[in-house]
Amino acid sequence: MTDNLLFAERALLPDGWQRDVLFEIDAAGGLGAVTPGAAAGAALRAKGPVLPGMPNLHSHAFQRAMAGLAERAGPGEDSFWTWREVMYGFLRRLTPEQLEAVAGQLYVELLKAGYTAVGEFHYLHHDPEGRPYEDPAEMSRRILAAARHSGIGLTHLPVLYGFGGFGGQPAGAGQRRFLNDPERLLRLVEAVREEVRGEPQFRVGLAPHSLRAVTPATLRAALEGLDALDAGAPVHIHVAEQQQEVRDCIDWSGQRPVEWLLTNQDLGPRWCLVHATHVTEQETEGLARCGAVAGLCPTTEANLGDGVFPAADYLARGGGFGIGSDRHVSLSPVEELRWLEYGQRLTHRRRCLLAGGAADPSIGSLLYRGALAGGARALGRPIGSLAPGRRADLVVLDDDGPALHGKSDDLLLDALVFAGNENPVRDVMVGGRWLVRERRHDAEAAILARYRAVLAELTA
Repeated sequence: MTDNLLFAERALLPDGWQRDVLFEIDAAGGLGAVTPGAAAGAALRAKGPVLPGMPNLHSHAFQRAMAGLAERAGPGEDSFWTWREVMYGFLRRLTPEQLEAVAGQLYVELLKAGYTAVGEFHYLHHDPEGRPYEDPAEMSRRILAAARHSGIGLTHLPVLYGFGGFGGQPAGAGQRRFLNDPERLLRLVEAVREEVRGEPQFRVGLAPHSLRAVTPATLRAALEGLDALDAGAPVHIHVAEQQQEVRDCIDWSGQRPVEWLLTNQDLGPRWCLVHATHVTEQETEGLARCGAVAGLCPTTEANLGDGVFPAADYLARGGGFGIGSDRHVSLSPVEELRWLEYGQRLTHRRRCLLAGGAADPSIGSLLYRGALAGGARALGRPIGSLAPGRRADLVVLDDDGPALHGKSDDLLLDALVFAGNENPVRDVMVGGRWLVRERRHDAEAAILARYRAVLAELTA
């Protein structure tokens, strides 16, 4: 067998499902020729249908270690804002070494579930007292190390977080590990860019945390500085996640959060608006028209009681979307896609809301393809499709199980999304490297052992 050739009896290509596809993989981990109707020859044969790997556009890696720790009702009304206090408390002890261990475990789990790239929305910059580490990029470098060890593709998004509320309100004690001004954050971005220079598995952008954590002046300074480094770099922002956030934004500016961004920023394909849960019809139209990506995290949005994004209206207007696992109560791209549709069914009390009409009736296909395209755009890397010039990021499904057996083409995607909870991913390739074979990651035992040790330290 030849290491740089892979043969798939069935593969999902940009123009649809194809048979007998030969993939040629170059030395840099990219796809060269992709040839349907080919002979296998000496190529390695995939043991099942081949799909592009799914981009995960929104992650807070450290929150993997607190999944399940905030599911106990408090004495009053529980909400996103009470959960946030639990999160702040969890961060009082987390060290750089522990962060690397948690991120490494997360990234292995994401790979095994079929995510091949992740956008790390990274705001944990300083020590527990809010003091910068001797190397201000220490925590970012730990994320990079975890990505390298696991092999996942990474778009690193250092977060600008300067304030505790709209209009420059002072930050609270729980936020002191996050705080930077634009100048200091841009130096951090430069340091990370320098470390990953020449590595195609990495991209660096910037994330204003939210409109409540920046001011118009600091947002402008950060974006101008980013443009000087890379005018096409991804920009991600939390927006309109909670109704209280919307009310506070109106009190501050007279506008809703997405409305404010559409009015005051040149939104376009480099932008990812994460959550955007509470939007009007006019905001939905403007977001779809501007070309930005809606970063949707249905399992997190349900877990935190955020609400339901109007996906049916948004997709009908041609809006682009991607999915993220955010706080990692679920690590399954299938579950995110499923609940994206189910949220619409529960809201509208109808079925099959996100289908593309008679020309594209498969909801599984529309969701999977849509999340591929939007996720790739949001992460700013050549991923999300199996085409020449793209990264060789792919998953091989096990179609022998009861959920997928006998299914083909778009029916296979419908079954993948809606017909079961067992993980159907057999093998995973990222950047031309097999990272998961027969459901196992080469480094998973060592990474899991370190993660378990860290959990013991954090809960002692």
